[in-house]
Amino acid sequence: MTMRTQTFDALVVRETAPAVFSRKIERRVTGDLPPGEVLVRVRFSSLNYKDALSASGNRGVTKRYPHTPGIDAAGEVAASEHDAFQPGDRVLVCGYDLGMNTPGGFGQYIKVPSAWLMPMPSGLTAEEAMRIGTAGFTAAQSVDALITGGVGPGDGPVLVTGATGGVGSFAIALLSRIGYTVIAATGKKEEHPFLRSLGASEFLSREQAATGQERMLLRERWAGAVDTVGGLILATAIKSTRYGGVVACCGNAASGELPISVYPFILRGITLTGIDSAQCPMTRRKEIWERLAGQWHGAWPETISRTVPLPDLDTWIERMLQGRIRGRVVVDLGGEQ
Repeated sequence: MTMRTQTFDALVVRETAPAVFSRKIERRVTGDLPPGEVLVRVRFSSLNYKDALSASGNRGVTKRYPHTPGIDAAGEVAASEHDAFQPGDRVLVCGYDLGMNTPGGFGQYIKVPSAWLMPMPSGLTAEEAMRIGTAGFTAAQSVDALITGGVGPGDGPVLVTGATGGVGSFAIALLSRIGYTVIAATGKKEEHPFLRSLGASEFLSREQAATGQERMLLRERWAGAVDTVGGLILATAIKSTRYGGVVACCGNAASGELPISVYPFILRGITLTGIDSAQCPMTRRKEIWERLAGQWHGAWPETISRTVPLPDLDTWIERMLQGRIRGRVVVDLGGEQ
């Protein structure tokens, strides 16, 4: 790296006693970052559920502490050892190992392999990109899976579970914008006005979304579904999907189990599509991001997110762990130049 050593602020999670973790903003030095071809000055990040787990000491996400979470980062190249990126280039990093076991976007600098970086899509600011972030990218992949699977706006309603979360809310907004009728499943009745503002036309409670456990098939209701929670709710969504429908599975907020028989698949021809964002190939990644910056740009209202400064992030992590967040949380690490 040709850049002189910089000090910077980062949220650091430390294990203060066995299975006891603390979080605070600390001053770090870029020279302490792990090896990587590109040093990036992070301007904005975003808070995802995986970040909240990492910040609370979840070993399934982060194996070693102290650690700085943040699976998303947007900013500009500060120094580069790779010809594909030059200082000043506006870039985006979402997924891979960033924020899991590699210091992530909750620090003002990150150092990463060039293969993790993509140029910022034309038309997006760093803050807009983080309003989308991994959650929006995941939602967009899920919507694309429905479209690719042949589920069109005229085929019937689409169910979105975990509707108030980052992926769910973004999926509702995007589906509604491109002409789909969206049914939102949520346990938060007080958030119905928010979800309706995103485009949801009807609502299911958690209990309604998890019925029929004893039955192999349920009445056909959905042309497709975007599921963020797993477990009984995903099983019910599959059992209730119409013949030839598509269900995109992208989360396990409720459970990693899937209590279901093969009957929906062999009697109704249902397609269950898994959605992965962390290791998504770069070609596919760029394709989805270009769509988000192009034909799907602005499909989500500004009310879908809030921007908070890095010093306030700890409060929002706690709120996410308690299930008290709706939509997206963008983290400001110094703004754009």
